[in-house]
Amino acid sequence: MTLAARSMILAALSGTATLALGTAQVPSGWTHQRLSQATYLILPPQIQGNQALISPEQRQGVLRAMHKDSGDALRRRYPEITLTQDQAASGAIRVTPILTSPAALVPWAKLNVSLTFDLPGGGQMVMRETTSLLTLVRQGPNAANYAFDQIARRLP
Repeated sequence: MTLAARSMILAALSGTATLALGTAQVPSGWTHQRLSQATYLILPPQIQGNQALISPEQRQGVLRAMHKDSGDALRRRYPEITLTQDQAASGAIRVTPILTSPAALVPWAKLNVSLTFDLPGGGQMVMRETTSLLTLVRQGPNAANYAFDQIARRLP
């Protein structure tokens, strides 16, 4: 078994985070200096996977939390950033929070939380956190904060 295969298996078993590249290579603007001084536009969050697990009212609450907490996580990582709501903001990094729900609500189920970063120059990065449902339940009302903080701490 290769080291890469072993790492992927360990990551899947432990619920650790993964980085998926939206492009074949890391975009040129993906540096600490650029990201720590950028303007970010948080786009409407998405829930993918089994939509029937939660009621429409719960879904709206989850989407609101994802929108707020993804921006808050970026601000905790980079205190100097600007968060904008201006869809026409030129030069803003557009961020889409995505939750991929499991097939069933069982404690051992895994789900993915990701942030897709669309850079002004056209590059895209996807940062993903895979975690167990039980881990998020233990976080209580801070579950979205926890998940997005796990992603934000790995940013350059």
